[in-house]
Amino acid sequence: MNFFKPFLFLLISISFSCKEKLSKSNTAKSLKLNKIEIPVMETSKASSLAGVWIDATTGHKIEKLVDRTGNNRSFYFHNNPFLKSKDGNAYLMVFSGSTETGNQFFSVNLETKVVDQITTQKGDKKGEILGAKTRKVFYMIQDSVFATHIDTHKTEFIYKFSNNVIGSVTSLNADETLLGGALITKEENDIFKKNPKKSGYFDKIYEAKLKRSLITININTKEFNTIYSENAWLNHIQFSPTNPDLLMYCHEGPWHKVDRIWNINIKTKENTLIHKRTVHREIAGHEFFSPNGNTIWFDLQIPRGETFYLTGKHLDTGKETRYTLKRDEWSIHYNISPDLKTFAGDGGDEGQVAHAKDGMWLYHFIPKGDSLVSSKLVNMKNHDYNLEPNVHFSPNGKQIIFRANFEGSTQIYAVDIEK
Repeated sequence: MNFFKPFLFLLISISFSCKEKLSKSNTAKSLKLNKIEIPVMETSKASSLAGVWIDATTGHKIEKLVDRTGNNRSFYFHNNPFLKSKDGNAYLMVFSGSTETGNQFFSVNLETKVVDQITTQKGDKKGEILGAKTRKVFYMIQDSVFATHIDTHKTEFIYKFSNNVIGSVTSLNADETLLGGALITKEENDIFKKNPKKSGYFDKIYEAKLKRSLITININTKEFNTIYSENAWLNHIQFSPTNPDLLMYCHEGPWHKVDRIWNINIKTKENTLIHKRTVHREIAGHEFFSPNGNTIWFDLQIPRGETFYLTGKHLDTGKETRYTLKRDEWSIHYNISPDLKTFAGDGGDEGQVAHAKDGMWLYHFIPKGDSLVSSKLVNMKNHDYNLEPNVHFSPNGKQIIFRANFEGSTQIYAVDIEK
């Protein structure tokens, strides 16, 4: 019996050793199996269907942000779509999605990607106005204005335009008490109906010089006010994000024919021109407020299609800051990061004003001196720029959110700024 004890001990030791090695081996296999490998792909229909991928050209990670059937469209570049979740632990992004009952508003949790349908009324909804403080989304169905609460989904009627006017609302002031918008004539509306494409109506509306009025609607009292009227195409209406009495608007039309960007104080009715053109065919446009309300940024070209700047006008000092861009870096829309330090651009195809030979990219820009240093984030060669990407920085400043049609429908994506 004593003879077998050492041998038995050896067998037990070998057994434990084998089990330990097997356990480590299984753990290694488990880690390998559980590791999620993100595919490196050309940004296209195939990559969009994959859901998450690394852009093969730029090396940046892209994810499809909204997973639901139908078209999903993020907000226009200067309309804020973000608010904190009800528990305050994440951010929500509000967007518009197609349904069998017309487009509806939804929210997506940027952390969990959970989608929640906010509105349910039948009919197409115009406008995309978010009140982050009141937690309501404002919109129009035909001639009436409504608001729906983001969390409770309770809908309230706000205002109905009278039958003898054609009105719209497009912005909400900083204390979320007033909606801003415009009245147009029936003659102008007929031009839009007969010429539905921008190439058809753009010059015609400008040349017609029909009366337009800037208006406000008090959300609580339902009081309607006409702020300012002019025989001009008043458009691109935006309230300041910080000053509830400051409304920005533009003289729309061919940019090289108009001094476009204006502010009006809705109480004093004082009008201020933001940028005066200085040379023939100079253009300034696609204006937007910085989040702190101090600066209005815009695309400046002196003259049109030749030199390109992203320009900011400081409202207190009147000083202009100009950052130069290369032709291929020009973008239809720009936006600014939450910390006000960097910018994003959505590029453009060769048919745009810059006529860029290689401009179909999403860009991240870092100011250096009087120029912007660009990084390419997304190769947009498979995107049709008839749908403008309309870039937004995510609330944490780590991603650029945009819309695109890589897969044949309109969908929402986010690209990481850092590789």
